[in-house]
Amino acid sequence: MSVSCGLEWDLSSPKFAPPGRGYDDVDPAGVVKRAKYEDVGTACPPYIVYVDHRHKEVILAIRGLNLVRNADYKVLMDNKLGMQMFDGGYVHHGLLKAAQFILERETDTLRDVLQQNGPDYKLIFAGHSLGSGIAALMTVLVVNNRKMFGNIPRSRIRCYALAPARCMSLNLAVKYADVINSVVLQDDFLPRTPTPLEYIFGSIFCLPCLLFLICLRDTFKQDKRKFKDPRRLYAPGRMYHIVERKFCRCGRFPPEVRTAIPVEGRFEHIVLSCSTTSDHAIAWIERESEKALELMKENEKPTTPPAQQKMERLQSFEEEHKNALQRAKTLDIPHAVDLSEVEIQEGASPTPPSDTHETTSEAKSAGRTTWDELMDKLFTRDEGGMLVVKKDIKARDIVIE
Repeated sequence: MSVSCGLEWDLSSPKFAPPGRGYDDVDPAGVVKRAKYEDVGTACPPYIVYVDHRHKEVILAIRGLNLVRNADYKVLMDNKLGMQMFDGGYVHHGLLKAAQFILERETDTLRDVLQQNGPDYKLIFAGHSLGSGIAALMTVLVVNNRKMFGNIPRSRIRCYALAPARCMSLNLAVKYADVINSVVLQDDFLPRTPTPLEYIFGSIFCLPCLLFLICLRDTFKQDKRKFKDPRRLYAPGRMYHIVERKFCRCGRFPPEVRTAIPVEGRFEHIVLSCSTTSDHAIAWIERESEKALELMKENEKPTTPPAQQKMERLQSFEEEHKNALQRAKTLDIPHAVDLSEVEIQEGASPTPPSDTHETTSEAKSAGRTTWDELMDKLFTRDEGGMLVVKKDIKARDIVIE
């Protein structure tokens, strides 16, 4: 999609379609709007608004970096370390401006398309390289301004960042891990290097030397110093790492996908290999993703009921996100978000009351004061959400059995 919005002039007969199926899943009639180079000027890369009726999605896809276009370099270089604060953290200034520019142009379009197609449609942001950073920050803006998009639930907003740029501080990367998904292929250099993007692409012709120096510097830098720097930018959201080569092994292996919300190490070190730069190409990412998906389908086995049927709860995405937020708070990451301050998946079922967790063999005794009831009697919360002891409480009014 990111290739078509920048190079393809006729989507019905593309010239640069991927090998194999090509753009079979893309219906040209679903294209709502295309913004070309002459439309966006130097503010951002080209983008496209597309309605996928098959999957019930409204998609805004942004093109990646064009190495021969000076305007893209201006977006990258519009930043300094710690220049832009946003939502309790730091973000890349140039990418945030580009995200704001696109939303100012397309907010009405996206809202109207969502209203026309009904509440079942999701709002998807996607991008590659430079476009991935813009898409991620657009997602953050939309999540914080959902009223402008018809009060769309947070659970129906998603971002898919391919070969993502480091565009937000660690606390924001973990906070929005439930809506932002980043795809990294093997040893891709861009999500791994904390060096500002303007230095990387400003040194594109001596990039291997620059990556080698970065690798040496980060190897001897303490992790604690990295965590304590609130200005340090990271790849956003949940990471999907496609691994196709193994350490000290020759040749490619069947790709496998590893996923997690990495709090303590978000691709902190450069990996020097023969594919450090080629793994950044969207063509390779698409090819290896297809292979990994086909392997997952082949390995799926038909499920049969177990001999002893019982309920087993696995860790859900929502629980993993909560654990990541708690871990970030434990590590004293600057501006880490408290679990009570973040909204997680309104569509998820609410936490059941405490008495539903009790087994039937140990029924709740009548008249016993629970911990929650005791807390309600003893404490109240002030405007800042802190617990404060009630002044008019009397010890004789509380009975603990």
